Amino acid sequence: MNFNATAFLLLIGLFVGMLFCLLIGQRFGQRDHSQLTDVARARLTAVEAAIFGLMGLMIAFTFSRAADRYELRRQLTVDEANAISTAYLRLDLLPASRQAALRDKYRRYLEARIGVYRVLPDMEASATQSAIATKLQQEIWTETIAALAAAPPNATFVILPPLNQMIDVATSRAIAARTHTPALIMAMLLVLGFVCSLLAGYVIVGSQPRQVGLHLVAFALMMTFTIYAIFDLDYPRFGLIRLDFADQALFDVLAGMSGMK
Repeated sequence: MNFNATAFLLLIGLFVGMLFCLLIGQRFGQRDHSQLTDVARARLTAVEAAIFGLMGLMIAFTFSRAADRYELRRQLTVDEANAISTAYLRLDLLPASRQAALRDKYRRYLEARIGVYRVLPDMEASATQSAIATKLQQEIWTETIAALAAAPPNATFVILPPLNQMIDVATSRAIAARTHTPALIMAMLLVLGFVCSLLAGYVIVGSQPRQVGLHLVAFALMMTFTIYAIFDLDYPRFGLIRLDFADQALFDVLAGMSGMK
């Protein structure tokens, strides 16, 4: 089963679960409606407001953090493109006899780095591309150090910093790709969503049947899409929210390398 099918099933499961909780809450509300005094209703309203407020805080917190990680991944992609481009251009300072082999390795390295993220959600293929990129990274470093022995003295201070940055950014992107909302927080968000659905169904008793149906469906839909949007934003290489547009910076660098053969 691919990730899109899993995401669709997750959406359906969330919606059905929310709707079921709303209906269960409505059933309890119908049973208790005539027995509640005004004082008891006021107390229950205070509890409900606290839980809905907590739900709002959880949504705001998780969405904000997921959005920050999304922006960080986008920025790191651009940073990597800039680092690779700069390191590649500064190969001109090395002896001409060493440049051709290194330029070829840079092109293959960039192709592998693009592949690491473009093949997702195929984790096995991504790991294969990552291993290829790591091997080429080591070869580029070794050959660059060897070539610097025959280069002008100041070449070392010009060539090594962008090469170091290129390696560092690759590590930063790998860690950023693995950093998501903790499972416990996501589980808490889901539990709160179901609890809020129960309470929403409980308090909606007494309205017109047509209004009740509309509000139940609207609440279930909005809760479902809000939670899914947070999840999707946290995995921008997998679902509807994508980071593919940021890869264009890497493709532009690759095109520039091809033009400089």
